[in-house]
Amino acid sequence: MLECCIILFMGKFSRFIRYWLPPIIWMALIFYLSSRLRVSATGKFLFDFLIFKALHVIEYAILYLLLFRAFYSIKNQQPARNATPASNASHSDAGWHSVAGGLTISKKFLYPIIISILYAVLDELHQTFVPTREGKLRDAIIDAAGIILMYIYIKNNLKIIKKFL
Repeated sequence: MLECCIILFMGKFSRFIRYWLPPIIWMALIFYLSSRLRVSATGKFLFDFLIFKALHVIEYAILYLLLFRAFYSIKNQQPARNATPASNASHSDAGWHSVAGGLTISKKFLYPIIISILYAVLDELHQTFVPTREGKLRDAIIDAAGIILMYIYIKNNLKIIKKFL
């Protein structure tokens, strides 16, 4: 019995390490970078502006990709075995599902968007407390653009990139 529990725990732990730890580490890196004092890449305002805004898009596109990968690893939601079509239809998309029940594919796309955008907003709020930094709604919108671009890319290329997830 104990051996079964250990094997089950190790399986869940290795799944956490493989799928959930990368987005957590990436979020910690974003937090660390936004905690640092403002830097200038070249000293030229327009060039610096474009570089740093491109980095905003890239860092949040990567965050969405990592979160999508983690949510995609959760098995798909299956209809209940004894449910009739009418009762199954009314409950098929109702809120959170247990891990045993899985997630619908639409929620696997949606939850990472919500988490990524919330994190972008919280990151900008966090920057208001860092000397020489300022949180801006514009930056959160730019972050959201990176998230949406990655969502569109994955949505249009899911069949191709499935094997890499």
